[in-house]
Amino acid sequence: MYVLALDQGTTSSRAILFDAEGRIVSIGQFEFAQHFPNPGWVEHDPNEIWSTQFRAAKLALEKAGVSASQLAAIGITNQRETTVVWDRQTGEPIYPAIVWQSRQTSSLCEDLRARGLQDEVRTRTGLVIDAYFSATKLRFILDAVPGAQARAERGELAFGTIDSWLLHRLTAGRVHATEYSNASRTMLYNIHKLEWDELLLRELNIPRAILPSVQDSSSIFAHTDSSLFGVEVPIAGMAGDQQAALFGQGCVTPGSAKNTYGTGCFLLLNTGDCAPVSRSGLITTLAWGLDGKVTYALEGSVFVAGAALQWLRDGLKLIGHAAESHAVAMSVPNTGGVYLVPAFVGLGAPYWDEQARGAIVGITRGTTREHLVRAALESIAYQTRDVVDCLRADSGLALDVLRVDGGACQNDFLMQFQADLLGAPVRRPGILEVTALGAARLAGRAVGFWKESDSPTALRTGSQDFVPKMEHSQREMLFARWKKAVERSRSWEV
Repeated sequence: MYVLALDQGTTSSRAILFDAEGRIVSIGQFEFAQHFPNPGWVEHDPNEIWSTQFRAAKLALEKAGVSASQLAAIGITNQRETTVVWDRQTGEPIYPAIVWQSRQTSSLCEDLRARGLQDEVRTRTGLVIDAYFSATKLRFILDAVPGAQARAERGELAFGTIDSWLLHRLTAGRVHATEYSNASRTMLYNIHKLEWDELLLRELNIPRAILPSVQDSSSIFAHTDSSLFGVEVPIAGMAGDQQAALFGQGCVTPGSAKNTYGTGCFLLLNTGDCAPVSRSGLITTLAWGLDGKVTYALEGSVFVAGAALQWLRDGLKLIGHAAESHAVAMSVPNTGGVYLVPAFVGLGAPYWDEQARGAIVGITRGTTREHLVRAALESIAYQTRDVVDCLRADSGLALDVLRVDGGACQNDFLMQFQADLLGAPVRRPGILEVTALGAARLAGRAVGFWKESDSPTALRTGSQDFVPKMEHSQREMLFARWKKAVERSRSWEV
């Protein structure tokens, strides 16, 4: 028997088949189109998300020679905050999916701040008011589509993050649900009362009828419609991608932390049953719900990490593929004083500056392609240091080791520079697909495929530690100049 994880990301939909040892058996993956209708806007086609995800699932099974009848369960992990609204009757989206990166609701956020709702949002949801989260995206769609508000009030429309959208399609529209980690990213969910918040729904004029039900992250949500795989397979685990990675890394005890280097960069610290309030720009979120109890986490969200390398590849044509960046960066001893601040869609934690824009500073006549590529890689580590410093201040923890995952963590130069900049070891696991593994473990746990205490062998085998080598004075000098560069990028659109 196997567990299939559906890993629906920002740029591609993947499906990964795991065996009983937690080893990867096969992977199916398809990229899908990114749409940028206006500056700062990012949208996806929800139907393309579904079609690529279903094709990836079928491909993973086909490559492994495994039939759906051999699946113990399916787990779902997803790009968070991305918002879809669809017609309950037809199942058709009424508007493109507004992606987590999109800044198109900045003005709505300004209005909420002007109405003095910052403290209410922070207290109730653990979040800051920002276009990153789902609430204003939902409000935008209901305003943009004629008649949508009235239809939502009549219960004709459904809202969901991508987990709910996939669940809807997997069950032929029978089930409209989500789980705690995704609900906590909407800016509509009270993370203390564990319910949709009446005050915030009222302030944003969001009809309750449009919202999904919320249940444990490791539980049976439904079974797939038999028309899809020929048999009904239990969908038994769901979590937002970063919380799934936290679970997949085995960070199940308070004080353990991980950083995922993907399109963005997301550092989470497990805080157990405590929901701390950050004093330095982090957010409080729900990590997961198990057996009727929730776990909290502190999170620092960086909007652009691996996406900076995609920009070098696709926008500037400075590299042919992301993996090339390692050799290019190593070909020069430093950046020649160049700093790249990739605030392409504003800055996330700890700045939360929607008006920031990307900047390259320190350019001289001697600046080369190699310097720019190295500066882009270093920017990922600098942004992580920003978040780790906040985490250390808020938690009082020294962070003895930082567990890492995600595509960009395969870059040895980046991992070494990260360790140097943090002054702490960075641990890369033997299996990098920990987001999918987390979703698989949540699903497998719910159906008894894995026991609570099981730690997949694949996670422990082949792990590598990067130990800091940089002098303290050098580290702090470089970081101080980074902070100076960040200030040059801030409030650009004001």
